[in-house]
Amino acid sequence: MVGYPKMTGFMGGEPLLHPDFEEFCEYALTKIPKEKLGLWTCLPKGYEKYTKTICNTFGNLFINDHTRDDIFHCPVLVASEEVIHDREELFYIIDHCWLQNNWSASINMNGAFFCEIAAAMSVLFDGSHGWPIEQGWWWRTPKDFTNQIEEYCPKCGCCVPLPRRASTEGIDDISPGNLERIKGWSKKVAKGLYAVSNLEMVDAPQEMAAYKNMRYRTQIAARYGIALLENEKKFLTPYMAKNIQVREKSIFDEYKEQLTRSI
Repeated sequence: MVGYPKMTGFMGGEPLLHPDFEEFCEYALTKIPKEKLGLWTCLPKGYEKYTKTICNTFGNLFINDHTRDDIFHCPVLVASEEVIHDREELFYIIDHCWLQNNWSASINMNGAFFCEIAAAMSVLFDGSHGWPIEQGWWWRTPKDFTNQIEEYCPKCGCCVPLPRRASTEGIDDISPGNLERIKGWSKKVAKGLYAVSNLEMVDAPQEMAAYKNMRYRTQIAARYGIALLENEKKFLTPYMAKNIQVREKSIFDEYKEQLTRSI
């Protein structure tokens, strides 16, 4: 990722659960500037020991702890090919997927992928591996990842207007075909924490980001003794809360103003 012009992010699952999280952070800082590093996390209880590491490593912190019932997720495991049977229509919708147009490519143990969902599905469905992880892999264009699109996008529901479920419910919607693919080894399926989709589309899926506000994020960060300050990219930079008052007065005043505006 050295030389990548945008942000390099740590995500999961939950990155803080990895036993080598601190080592990953130390290594990342030797390769990539702090202002280009991001962490996606729910700041889980029991890992407050990482507060200093987080503030020292990441210039951008993205928090979502799934405790609000107005946080909605797309039914990723409802396969679009089971909803739309016309191949031409299916790939037209796939080509206009909001996730691919607005979100990120991803790396995992199976290689590099054009989309984070494709990367996850390569593991979930024991599918084809991605590209070799090498300098400049991120410059590929759609013609280069046709094979990944054809293998993984038809198994994903993000591109289709389907009902979304509040994350507080703790279950996944899944299509019959995908259910058969993971039945027998999925712990969540074994526990019955899923609902089989009726494969019916809706005119207006629920808005996913209604919960996004400064106060919500600030309350989560406070559990770790972290204060959040909006940066020039309009993202949130983490600071040690106990240190923020001894920094420049203008920084502390700006933090208080941002928090006041969010109330």
